[in-house]
Amino acid sequence: MEEFIAFFENIPTTFRTGLLLGGIVLFWVLEGVIPLYGFKYNKVKHAGLNLFFTLTTAIIGFGFAWLLLKASQFTVDNQFGLLYIVELPLWAHIVLGVLLLDFIGAYFIHWTEHKVKWMWQFHVVHHSDTKVDVTTGLRHHPGETVFRIGFTIMAVLLIGVPMGIIMLYQSLSVLFAHLTHANIKMPVKLDRALSYIFVTPYMHKVHHHYTQPFTDTNYGNIFSIWDRIFGTFAETDSSKLTYGIDTFMDPKENEGLSNLLAIPFKKYRPPVGAKFGEEIEEAKVSKV
Repeated sequence: MEEFIAFFENIPTTFRTGLLLGGIVLFWVLEGVIPLYGFKYNKVKHAGLNLFFTLTTAIIGFGFAWLLLKASQFTVDNQFGLLYIVELPLWAHIVLGVLLLDFIGAYFIHWTEHKVKWMWQFHVVHHSDTKVDVTTGLRHHPGETVFRIGFTIMAVLLIGVPMGIIMLYQSLSVLFAHLTHANIKMPVKLDRALSYIFVTPYMHKVHHHYTQPFTDTNYGNIFSIWDRIFGTFAETDSSKLTYGIDTFMDPKENEGLSNLLAIPFKKYRPPVGAKFGEEIEEAKVSKV
């Protein structure tokens, strides 16, 4: 177990790059073999736009790596954080560390983005994609990337996790971003069974439906347990969804780079036919 964490603590940049690009290539191929939707679009052009945001996410991530490292070193050197309250075996520290990083650094910030208007204006860039595929996974406005990393650093300080666990979590996060956004068919029963613990492709696709209340459900990144615990889990027939966001369905808006970068600074437009932050209990959610 020590060697396992040591590997991620000193993970080579080439390995991380290979994980990112290799995952995109793998699911890109699978999308051609077992597509969920037969999109009629220029896939290369669509990927080019989304990969621009993938690149900005990577650059900003590297830029904040020093702060993340210092936060982690502080918790380790001072035995600071929730996981240092009692002495834990390494395996428990790893499991709880990954779980709590996923809760604060993914689920909680994602939920917050949907509830705070100015944060939603950044996050809408991700939701504006009407052709969700593997390249959509890292389609995040640079501004959103900054406050997502900020929440991750906050999580590290609160929880107390060494760099090896952080890198393990981030590696899993990238893989799940690829998997859950990929335009691939899954056996419905398998997808549902896995969704009791993990975020699955069909589960996450519901979150990308263009109208509320579905938009405000299934915030999870790796683990679906947070959605189930906090009552934000929903399911429906994922083969009949419409991707996008109801106030940004015009291709001139959601496919133009300059407009996507400017969206957070434009006048806020609430979702059509629903109040911002509408509770999901009002949803009529059907079973798959």
